[in-house]
Amino acid sequence: MNQTTEKTTVLSAGQLRSAYRNMYLSRRLDDREISLKRQNRIYFQISGAGHEAVLTAAGMVMRPAHDYFMSYYRDRALMTQLGMTATEVLLAAVGSTEDVTSAGRQMPCHWGHRALNVISKSSCTGTQFLQGVGAAEASWYRERVGEVQDLIDGSGDEVMMVTTGEGTTSEGEFFEALNTASNKKLPIIFLVEDNGYAISVPVEVQTAGGSISELLKGYPDLKLIQDVDGCDVEASYLAFQEAAAWCRERRGPALIHAHVVRPYSHSMSDDESNYRPSSERESDALRDPLRVTKLLLTKRGICTEEEINELEKSVDEEIEAATRAALNAPTPEAADIYQYIYDEAKDPSSSAFESAPVYAEGESANKTMVDLINACLRDEMAVDPRMLVFGQDVADASREEVLEDCKGKGGVFKVTHGLQSRFGVNRVFNSPLAEANIVGRAIGLAERGLRPVVEIQFLDYIWPAFQQIRNELATARWRSGGDWPAPVVIRVPSGGYLKGGAPYHSQSAETLFTHIPGLRVVMPSTALDANGLLRTAIRCDDPVIFLEPKHLYRQTYNKGSYPGPDHMIPLGKGKRVMSGDDLTLITYGALVHRSTTAVKQVLKTQDRSVDLIDLRTLAPYDWEMISESVKRTGRALIVHEESKAWGYGAEIASRISEELFEWLDAPVRRVASADVFVGYHPTLEDATLPQVADVKRAVESQ
Repeated sequence: MNQTTEKTTVLSAGQLRSAYRNMYLSRRLDDREISLKRQNRIYFQISGAGHEAVLTAAGMVMRPAHDYFMSYYRDRALMTQLGMTATEVLLAAVGSTEDVTSAGRQMPCHWGHRALNVISKSSCTGTQFLQGVGAAEASWYRERVGEVQDLIDGSGDEVMMVTTGEGTTSEGEFFEALNTASNKKLPIIFLVEDNGYAISVPVEVQTAGGSISELLKGYPDLKLIQDVDGCDVEASYLAFQEAAAWCRERRGPALIHAHVVRPYSHSMSDDESNYRPSSERESDALRDPLRVTKLLLTKRGICTEEEINELEKSVDEEIEAATRAALNAPTPEAADIYQYIYDEAKDPSSSAFESAPVYAEGESANKTMVDLINACLRDEMAVDPRMLVFGQDVADASREEVLEDCKGKGGVFKVTHGLQSRFGVNRVFNSPLAEANIVGRAIGLAERGLRPVVEIQFLDYIWPAFQQIRNELATARWRSGGDWPAPVVIRVPSGGYLKGGAPYHSQSAETLFTHIPGLRVVMPSTALDANGLLRTAIRCDDPVIFLEPKHLYRQTYNKGSYPGPDHMIPLGKGKRVMSGDDLTLITYGALVHRSTTAVKQVLKTQDRSVDLIDLRTLAPYDWEMISESVKRTGRALIVHEESKAWGYGAEIASRISEELFEWLDAPVRRVASADVFVGYHPTLEDATLPQVADVKRAVESQ
């Protein structure tokens, strides 16, 4: 290991004394939390013991409120070195509303601190890597797009630092992050704090060859600093100086592989004596960074034992005061559960997001859904330089020189065609074929103040990104107490009715998104609505899943006119497609046209009228319109493309039955896809997806 020699003096006497104080503060905070947990005065504890030296060194080199950080749960010493107070640490432990990390919403040691540029971290292992890459990419973007210079924070040499244990490097997103960071030469430092165990699993079981850094030697432009003694504060300091200088000079990413110890068990629910022999733990105790640094202070004559005792006493007194403050701090009220789920300042369902179309003279209704989605993206990019578009194949061509001979791709459905040619490769670009990479980076970019609008090529392939969507994107505002929102728009072609789609190009799965708090979910049925709803999605400050029924992309029956650059439709506002008093038909997406066709066929033979509602937005949805209609008609039919069992219609049907039962003259009925996969042959597809005839029969019998 790269240890400093006796004759090497890297840190001054004052720096070493200060470093030891921070390390001791971190350890004693660990001990205090353990004590409070045993007294049932806090609810969870996880230790950072053994990691203090490398983290203190990192905090000495890195710049709080200048650089950016995404830290995992062992990083207590980094937080205190950056400036987080003992009181702030313990406020998180008691779950106070004054907790700067999450306002009592997350477990302690899930670090976040807006004033110090510490981006909120979730419990999930490995999700931080791609978000850190996105945050570093914001600096890359700021340096290349002049119009955004004053719109997002940055000074030109800020660095992103992401930390991890060695166990988490087993996650695939770790390698995705390194791939993108190296490919784009991003200013990001990865710190691997290797204590030899992922809970009880030793490193040689986690990692081929037992060393993660040995596996990384082929990454270009990656400054790889291997086998640093993370228990030696001076060796760690030198490593961070080297890594930070490399990144500040914009030469690429850096990775520090630091070997540390874990003197306490993984957490208080773990007993490491069950899987670690006493001889191993005793050997690690000799490398304990507090012991090593304390010996260094006395050996160099920097502090006497008495002076060290006085230093430690001052820390103990600080922790006593912090404990009293934390235990007396206010805690959440039951009414707080809905706070921070969505942006409370800009409600996208309000009239502030309603703007009627403004048509140019002579404008004809000849624009497809593809045309008007593209127009919205073009208009919004023109007025907001913070907006960038990326995903698989969305660029016209990654190699710009070929555009002289080629038309350019612009997405598999041509939705983004021409955007790169107009706005350049820094604002419209292709991603690797990796869905988690797209969404994870978008989160980091958004948390730095940019406005990413990303595309997942098919809904059928969004599932590698579901972890990033469900556990990270949707929770970003809530778990950070409102400090780190992530207004990302994810555009996704969805659904079937395109012959030959088969199981993996025909999926509908809106329910899996609509039941997640924190997400807005939209599905337009016309070109004009797609334009207005997408603009609202882009301008609001909540994450939005924008589902585009690909069957409708170029249909003639849903074409519209270009509505101008400011047309907006509030989210959660349905549209009455047909008016009637005998039946309420609730639908959305590709089933709007089929339902309209079915109703028109019924009306040829039956003297009745149907109130046909296009929801347009699935979360939130227009309950007011539904309620008014059902109270008037007494009957409800819900039609959707997703499968019937546990599908989206089940929620609407249940709520109607619960809240409008006294107005119903008949049971609520549903028409939906069969509970099977969509087959390749047209006969199988037609038998699976709802057809006009299915809706017609349901209307006739309801």
